[in-house]
Amino acid sequence: MTNKISFIRSSQLAHVDYAYASRVPSDIDLLFLAGACPLNKNGEVPHAQDYELQAKLCVENMKKVLKESGASLKDVVYTRVLVASHQQSDLVTAWESIRKEFGDHDVPSTLSGVTVLGYTDQLVEIEAVAAIRKV
Repeated sequence: MTNKISFIRSSQLAHVDYAYASRVPSDIDLLFLAGACPLNKNGEVPHAQDYELQAKLCVENMKKVLKESGASLKDVVYTRVLVASHQQSDLVTAWESIRKEFGDHDVPSTLSGVTVLGYTDQLVEIEAVAAIRKV
């Protein structure tokens, strides 16, 4: 991992596909990202009914902002994934797509179903916190 960030897993809690907590040393800056939305360059939300493709686009947009900030997905220490659905299967579809993009970087995350998101046809949004070396 970069920046000496560490993830905490628990031997006393259920085994899950994410860490339960993250520790960030005091000499590292925190970067708070606005919710990554599934917007294309024209400000439109494509894939109106596809949770998986919207989740992938959210991650791609997040990667661009992280790169411009001198960071990458490996620097993310927390995410909150919002999915506009009452169906648990839709949340799982979005979650699995996002986890695949993060690979073995099993960042602590919260997954929530919500009634509506900010843009017409928007199904997924990802909030994130990253940690990068102070310059």
